[in-house]
Amino acid sequence: MSSVAMPFYQRRHKHFDQSYRNIQTRYVLEEYAARKAASRQAAYYESPGLGKTTCRLCARRARTLAHEAIQESRKRTHEQKSHASEEKRIRFASELSALEKEIHTARHRAREHLDRLVIQRMVEENMALERHAVEESVSRAPEILVRLRSHTVWEKMSVSLCFTVQGFPTPVVQWYKNEELITPASDPAKYRIESKYGVHVLHINRADFDDSATYSAVATNVHGQASTNCAVIVRRFRGDEEPHPAGIMPFHLPLSYDVCFTHIDVQFLEKFGVTFGTEGETLTLKCSMLITPDLKRLRPRAEWYRDDVLIKDSKWTKLYFGEGQAALSFTHLNKDDEGLYTLRMVTKGGVSEYSAYLFVRDADALIAGAPGAPMDVKCHDANRDYVIVTWKPPNTTSESPVIGYFVDKCEVGLENWVQCNDAPVKICKYPVTGLYEGRSYIFRVRAVNSAGISRPSRVSEPVAALDPVDLERTQTIHVDEGRKIVISKDDLEGDIQIPGPPTNVHASEISKTYVVLSWDPPVPRGREPLTYFIEKSMVGSGSWQRVNAQVAVKSPRYAVFDLAEGKSYVFRVLSANKHGISDPSEITQPIQPQDTVVVPSAPGRVVATRNTKTSVVVQWDKPKHEEDLYGYYIDYSVVGSNRWEPSNHKPIKYNRFVVHGLETGEQYVFRVKAVNAVGFSENSQESEAITVQAALTCPSYPHGITLLNCDGHSMTLGWKAPKYSGGSPILGYYMDKREANHQNWHEVNSSLITRTIYTVEDLTEDAFYEFKVAAANLVGIGQPSDPSEHFKCKAWTMPEPGPAYDLTVCEVRNTSLVLLWKAPVYEGKSPITGYLVDYKEVDTEDWITANEKPTSKRYFKVTDLHEGHTYVFKVRAVNDAGVGKSSEISEPVLVEARPGTKEIFSGVDDEGNIFLAFECKEATDASHFAWGKSYEEIDDSDKFKIETEGNHSKLYFKNPDKSDLGTYSISVSDTDGVSSSFVMDDEEFERLMTLSNEIKNPTIPLKSELAYEVLEKGEVRFWIQAESLSPDSTFRFVINDKEVENSDRYKINCDRSNGIIEMVMDRFTIDNEGTYTVQIQDGKAKNQSSLVLIGDAFKAVLAESELQRKEFLRKQGPHFSEFLYWKVTEECEVLLACKVANTKKETVFKWYKDGSGIDVDEVPDLQKGECHLSIPRLSRKDEGVYKATLSDDRGHDVSALELSGKVYDDIILALSGVSGKSASPLKILCTEEGIRLQCFLKYYNEEMKVNWSHRESKISSGEKMKIGGGEDVAWLQIGEPTEKDKGNYTFEIFGDKESYKRTLDLSGQGIFIRPDLYDRGKVIGGLPDVVTIMDGKTLNLTCTVFGNPDPEVVWFKNDKAFELNEHYAFSLEQGKYASLTIKGVTSEDSGKYSIHVKNKYGGETVDVTVSVYKHGETMPEIKPGQLAKPRRIPPSEEV
Repeated sequence: MSSVAMPFYQRRHKHFDQSYRNIQTRYVLEEYAARKAASRQAAYYESPGLGKTTCRLCARRARTLAHEAIQESRKRTHEQKSHASEEKRIRFASELSALEKEIHTARHRAREHLDRLVIQRMVEENMALERHAVEESVSRAPEILVRLRSHTVWEKMSVSLCFTVQGFPTPVVQWYKNEELITPASDPAKYRIESKYGVHVLHINRADFDDSATYSAVATNVHGQASTNCAVIVRRFRGDEEPHPAGIMPFHLPLSYDVCFTHIDVQFLEKFGVTFGTEGETLTLKCSMLITPDLKRLRPRAEWYRDDVLIKDSKWTKLYFGEGQAALSFTHLNKDDEGLYTLRMVTKGGVSEYSAYLFVRDADALIAGAPGAPMDVKCHDANRDYVIVTWKPPNTTSESPVIGYFVDKCEVGLENWVQCNDAPVKICKYPVTGLYEGRSYIFRVRAVNSAGISRPSRVSEPVAALDPVDLERTQTIHVDEGRKIVISKDDLEGDIQIPGPPTNVHASEISKTYVVLSWDPPVPRGREPLTYFIEKSMVGSGSWQRVNAQVAVKSPRYAVFDLAEGKSYVFRVLSANKHGISDPSEITQPIQPQDTVVVPSAPGRVVATRNTKTSVVVQWDKPKHEEDLYGYYIDYSVVGSNRWEPSNHKPIKYNRFVVHGLETGEQYVFRVKAVNAVGFSENSQESEAITVQAALTCPSYPHGITLLNCDGHSMTLGWKAPKYSGGSPILGYYMDKREANHQNWHEVNSSLITRTIYTVEDLTEDAFYEFKVAAANLVGIGQPSDPSEHFKCKAWTMPEPGPAYDLTVCEVRNTSLVLLWKAPVYEGKSPITGYLVDYKEVDTEDWITANEKPTSKRYFKVTDLHEGHTYVFKVRAVNDAGVGKSSEISEPVLVEARPGTKEIFSGVDDEGNIFLAFECKEATDASHFAWGKSYEEIDDSDKFKIETEGNHSKLYFKNPDKSDLGTYSISVSDTDGVSSSFVMDDEEFERLMTLSNEIKNPTIPLKSELAYEVLEKGEVRFWIQAESLSPDSTFRFVINDKEVENSDRYKINCDRSNGIIEMVMDRFTIDNEGTYTVQIQDGKAKNQSSLVLIGDAFKAVLAESELQRKEFLRKQGPHFSEFLYWKVTEECEVLLACKVANTKKETVFKWYKDGSGIDVDEVPDLQKGECHLSIPRLSRKDEGVYKATLSDDRGHDVSALELSGKVYDDIILALSGVSGKSASPLKILCTEEGIRLQCFLKYYNEEMKVNWSHRESKISSGEKMKIGGGEDVAWLQIGEPTEKDKGNYTFEIFGDKESYKRTLDLSGQGIFIRPDLYDRGKVIGGLPDVVTIMDGKTLNLTCTVFGNPDPEVVWFKNDKAFELNEHYAFSLEQGKYASLTIKGVTSEDSGKYSIHVKNKYGGETVDVTVSVYKHGETMPEIKPGQLAKPRRIPPSEEV
């Protein structure tokens, strides 16, 4: 038996078949078969009279009935000899046979039912036992056995994603879509999750386009986690594309079931095109196909190739083929993935293939200007501690050149990258040493230039540090029963004391910076491990130097660095084991470090030729020496831009390349450079400039052949021109015809048909014909159209019009398009009055009429369409007889604006001519710009002129007038439907006419209209500025219709270089009110500007002029350059400040408040230009009007500031802001009344806006909580704090810009549980402070006491304790009601009585004054309602 352990997921299930091969099952069945016969038959039949009966009873009854039937038959045989008796016998015999068959079936079903029950019970018992045993013995992290598989489906199809996982305890599985958790409860109609026997399934119902995503499943238990993911791609139908073709034959004929397919036909439907990606992205190349026949057991094989190298599933690429689609997914793009990708569908009948190029651009550099990452990192010549790493350099078109590379290594399974070389290596090859034997490594490379270091390359494939010779030194001998014996040469060679010297020492690789030495191990090598020592000697020196003195070498290869440039060296190698070192090997030949590979020479002549609308074929001559080339890089540049862009990002090995991604109609030049391990060649010479256009080909096929009219002997046909002309104008068409059911086609015309309509003559009436049309251009005749439908040659006599034809869709935008058509050839019995336009989406059946009333025009703009939807259209002509035949249905149109869509724009040229212009970069040499008005081609040369140059076209209006209003259109042939329209309405026409008039009748453009400004001395300057003035320009100033000349009163000046004309009025008075005008003339151009200064406008100028004059006079003496203002210092002082100017030593400065002088300690230094007055602690007493005065013999100036009202409030706010910054944290102070929260500040004033809050509720000052403060502190007093007073307390002070908060949490403060505050002895109440009583009465003093523990209560008289007797009685009831009774008071009982209540935490003393008066005396007056005030007793105080 096999010793291989059964997998966990297989051991958890047992499978049984009808052969009952399982031993336990066979034993149960044998035991079951041995039971009595009655218990084996368990099948029951329902009967109205008998109920359920066993099969044995049925058989007995059947035999009885059969016996009776036979006896009766025999009797009747003897009695009746006729033909009728024979028929009865046959009938009875058939009934008997049917009954026996029914009994047999019932027996068989009963036996099967009972067998299934027994087997199921046995399986459940065995599985329960086995599950318990497995769960007891197995405990492991989740392990995915069958991973998720990617799917590509059509819209509205369902998808099931499934995978298998094992683990114990049973893993919990969660599903994710693009890393977001999927919850079926959120969308039960969309998702359904199933889990059974370790197989987990996610069902996605009716997938739509938004379900395209990356799906992942994560299985988790207490021992770990495992995950798997896949991609789901949902395809959307477009046009007439079908997910399941209804048929491939033109007629729906029944197919034979006995078809023998000799081969499988693969037809590609939707292909991947030239693709552009960026490093780090994910990407999928997919191709859908139609496989005929689609046989499940005989399917083609999908193979993907990159540059003719077969691609397999890996960490970077995932392959998928199924459901009519092949896909190649990239999990993380790198430039290594760039290349020509080919999909080959391999069948027994041959290979179908399709190819397209994938370009991968560099990701954005981590450092600006750093180069792109290297690529294609590979490992060679791996050994025990040595490997050679090679790579390819990045293209540095726009970056500075690469100066070197860093090589990094990392052990497989770790993430610790170690840099192998200290200095950048200059060539694309590096020997890495110092590897640990038996470990696996991966490598990556980073490029370096003057700007920085690039991103790392894609990591190499893992390589193991093993000696490949070790495999050759072992031999495996297979013996019987699967055993084998492994023999090593080490064992055969035995023990070798000192090894022999290595042999064949030579330089396997030589470069400028290192030499790689290789040698053969000594023979015999022996069982002990060998190490090697390398020695070098400079030729002629005579001395040897050990290279690897510190580290022994285990591999028979070593890279020697640090060699002098231009010097020759010889080397020798010594082998060693634990017994000793061998003799040196033979000395190598002299070796000089030098680069054996040099920089390649530049490629030769570069030639660019047209290919497609977005690509160009570039070819070049190879350099002279191409043996060591990695390949070539191609760059391109737009002519005139001098900016080069890389075309390929990975070297190509051929001297021909197709450059994709170019802009149609743009001119480009190209250059090429060669690259090898040393570096890049010089750039080749630039190619000739080439315009990107499609190469000349035959035109595509016409389509849409329509019957337009028939008179019984001829047919008029119309068709649509080919979509593409092949780059050359279409010269005409050839038409063929044939009768229905005929095989041969016949020419209709021998000379070209120049229009898309033609009448075919000499036809047979009532015969059916079909036609096809082919277009011809300069290159040749293109493919013919598909055959038309069968047209019957029968004369049209209907009263309604025939079909419109030549439906053309243009101006496709996001929600609208324009439909054009031509009028029917057959009008019917009356003229055509209009047209109806119908449309529908391709997936629907109901047509929608776009216009309620027929339009008389042969164009219509269909609006309110849905962006991204596909529509088809048709047109019906209308006359008095009704609606005519429908036109041919248009091709499906996707309603979506093409990227880069351009529109017609209007303008006026330098000569004042109005034009409409359009640019189309997709135009080719064969393209024709067709201008139209109301969608009719313009041919009126008297009103319009058309100029077309390259991809630009202009429509000029010769004599524009109101008749030119309307809709103008343009369409460009030989493009993908490029078209546009422009509505010339009244507003646009007036704008263009105005602009044209300005150009034809020029005005001097002004930068600034006439304006004024008031100068420093009160002068008024009027000025105007033109764009430019020539030296011959003239001007004049007019004031109130009177020209003014240059004089002392009106100083007029003109700066023609800057275009400024100005007039300065020295004295502006009330007489100067009026209108000011400047008139300018420069050649034919004129202009003028006016300024009206009347009423309020004039008064404002006059007031400003007088103010400036006064200010000027004020500043002639000492004055304030800045008037009084206030500011707050960091020390919370208020400074009143002002700035002075034009002072001298004799200038006097004084401060005043409310008219009274202020004495200052220090006289301000006016030479500093700034004076201050300090107010240390601002309060209401500081309010008032402050003044500062300046005076000397030249004049006097005053500045005042009223420090009250809003100014005072603003200063308080500013003080609050400064003080709030200095606020200390809240602190706790315990007082006799309770707790005080304090916040210390630099300055505090009760007028500051502050807020205390408890648990976010504002606190108002009251008996329980009091708010106050001092000069440098703000506090909150909490009297008799309780549990309710716990919580957060916040102190907030509001400044002018922000507020400042300090918070304290009293929830856990021990102050709330201080026994000396809460549990000490207390007198709750009941005692007055004074008692007056008549002698002879009984005095009772009663109060309530409290304490925990219960306090001790002592009474005193005049601060002395007294003994209790019959006169004095004391009682304490219930531990809280204390009383003192004095019976028959006398005058001697007058005095101070005190009660002391105290426990271990302290207590209180309450005094009561007792006054006894005699009978007949007036009772002393006392103030009622006053209670005695207690005095505290500290815990240490003795009673």
